[in-house]
Amino acid sequence: MAQFDFKSLSPDTIIDGLESVGFNVDSGLLALNSYENRVYQFHDENLTKYVTKFYRPQRQLAQIQEEHDFSFELDEQELPIVAPLKRNGISLFEHQGYHFAVFPCRGGRIFEVDNLDQLEWMGRFVGRIHAVASQKSFVHRPSFTVEEMLYQASKIIEQSNFVPKSLVKPFFTILEQVIDVAAKQYKVKHEIRLHGDCHAGNILWRDEGPHFVDLDDCRTGLTIQDLWMMLSGDRQQQLLQIDTLLMGYEEFFSFEHSQLSLIESLRTMRVVNYMAWLCKRQDPAFPRNFPWFNTEKYWEQQILMLKEQMSALQQPPLSLLPC
Repeated sequence: MAQFDFKSLSPDTIIDGLESVGFNVDSGLLALNSYENRVYQFHDENLTKYVTKFYRPQRQLAQIQEEHDFSFELDEQELPIVAPLKRNGISLFEHQGYHFAVFPCRGGRIFEVDNLDQLEWMGRFVGRIHAVASQKSFVHRPSFTVEEMLYQASKIIEQSNFVPKSLVKPFFTILEQVIDVAAKQYKVKHEIRLHGDCHAGNILWRDEGPHFVDLDDCRTGLTIQDLWMMLSGDRQQQLLQIDTLLMGYEEFFSFEHSQLSLIESLRTMRVVNYMAWLCKRQDPAFPRNFPWFNTEKYWEQQILMLKEQMSALQQPPLSLLPC
């Protein structure tokens, strides 16, 4: 079995794997940003560009295949999702213990979160995705749960022993308080399949509109999860942004406005789970890309961030309805 750190994943291994399923590599391999998997761009003899993703060995294959099937389902409905390519009906390939996929290369500009026209377009895009996603359920992909993203994440941070001794008490005191409030606020209602990680960095814009390049973080959850990460700025700006998003969204799918009250609990789940994700990284490439992690300054900043998050959890939630 290949190791977590991709130690045995050499350029020759990658090229041999690609060629074994019919992709001719006529260029070098350009490494793209990815810390969970290994992702490379290349082109063939016709100068057609592709992107290949070699998955972390511990990934569950049934979950990856379900992600692929979801992208095919959306693609069939003419939604701008870049789905993996198939060879003989197969999209998830294997070579020397590594599983990988190949995608057409699709570039684009960064989504402008302060552009109201683009926000309304994104609302329609996400609404169309959810209209399709709601028709079936995931079997293997996980859900957004407080157990995993708050309580289990807290244990991972504690067991890592990364928090400096001088900061253990203040850090875990505020972490426990924030988790307690967020867990009580998070009320699970009607859940559907989601993109799961719908922030500006995962959205590329072309003249014909937005698209997602993959669904690597798709999960089951509440519809607000695919909307709240596109909000930014102060409260008034966020109210304008969510109103604009929903203007487009509700053309294709209904939205439960009560879910707006869950934004800060979902934000808490995201930041705590991200800290745990950082604590679990064993890849030798990780320290080079995250040199700021696990310094005393980093944990001091996390204490401050958690205090700010506690304050946000105690504020009245966003609401588009008259008080």
